Amino acid sequence: MKCDGLNDVREQRGKVIAEQGNQIKKVNDHSFKVKSQSGSKVYEVKATPNGMTCTCPDFVYRGGKCKHIQATRYYLEIEKDTPQGIVTEKVHLTYKQAWDAYNAAQMAEVKLFDELLKDLVKTIPEPEQTMGRPRIPLHESLFCAIQKVYSQLSSRRAHGLFQNATERGQIEHAPNFNQPSILFRNPEITPILHELVTLSALPVAGIEVDFAVDSTGFRTTQFSAYNGVKHGQKKEHHWVKAHLCAGVKTNVVAAVAITDENGGDSPQFGPLVKKTAEGFKINEVSADLAYSSRLNLQLVANEGGKAYIPFKKNATGKSRGSMLWSKMYHYFQLNRDDFMEHYHKRSNIEATNAAIKRKFGETLKSKNPVAQVNELLAKIIAYNLTVVIHEMYENGINPDFLSLDVKGGAKCI
Repeated sequence: MKCDGLNDVREQRGKVIAEQGNQIKKVNDHSFKVKSQSGSKVYEVKATPNGMTCTCPDFVYRGGKCKHIQATRYYLEIEKDTPQGIVTEKVHLTYKQAWDAYNAAQMAEVKLFDELLKDLVKTIPEPEQTMGRPRIPLHESLFCAIQKVYSQLSSRRAHGLFQNATERGQIEHAPNFNQPSILFRNPEITPILHELVTLSALPVAGIEVDFAVDSTGFRTTQFSAYNGVKHGQKKEHHWVKAHLCAGVKTNVVAAVAITDENGGDSPQFGPLVKKTAEGFKINEVSADLAYSSRLNLQLVANEGGKAYIPFKKNATGKSRGSMLWSKMYHYFQLNRDDFMEHYHKRSNIEATNAAIKRKFGETLKSKNPVAQVNELLAKIIAYNLTVVIHEMYENGINPDFLSLDVKGGAKCI
């Protein structure tokens, strides 16, 4: 309730700013300068497909809609007197889109997805079998499992897809409808799927140099313990948390770590950056306040890049052994607008999170904890392949997974 009260205050102050008439200046279709109410400072509000951002301290430290964003929102809604009374005409923001490339990619996605997936899974070496009945090849099991996740069909209904793939020569035999579920319950599949996430992103390595790190939750069908109506508590879904490092231009996921719902964000930052650096050149990495630490700044510098992470209100410029921390702190304080220009790239990972959930759902169907992790990894692999297909039409890339070298670390079964 306290938070709601603060939001109401910001909304009212934003309306006051907008009504003054001379406090907001339009820079271009997506950028606005808003004067401070309490001083001579001017803050920049930017409109992006993922929402509005502001360079003021309130937005940097708290997030959400500050009074300058609220003022800009009112500024974009112009009240007019008409014979029918006062009406509001909303100014719609438009964004450039390569519609020809987008349309072509969308129409070709289903067909190209299966072809790219076929080549991708063949990069995983087949485990040697020395005894027992012949098993289904690993790459065919992976193909069917990821194809099922892409389709969002039930296990039984997805079996028709496996039969279609057999007819097209993408796999030799259609496995039992339950094979994807069996595969996902195997913990030895997890590192293999992680490797496929990495490989699925590499085709865009030539056009991605700036990255953003963030986390997002995926709901499971399981519920946590609860005390019932007696104590006024309702049962809640368990969540699985995906920590992502994604490119800010194509929104491809370069690296991922998966934890339970209580997994901390900052400890995952370093491993994500290091994994990304294995296949990509890193110029910048942006992240929010949760990742602000001396160690994380240095980890990005070790990979040849620069981290743009805002500093907490109680932070100081004391180096404490990290001159990089002191340097970036003073840069943040003295060159706030320039810093925020880089930091705002972080908003692109919000689009990544939303796209994965919109295309493949935010609920995991698996009930087994290992299977939930593997199903989520399959979602990200499927998402990356759709990104690659779009870039084939947008930037003319020619993905060739079979020419990529599989790096160590993926344990084959």
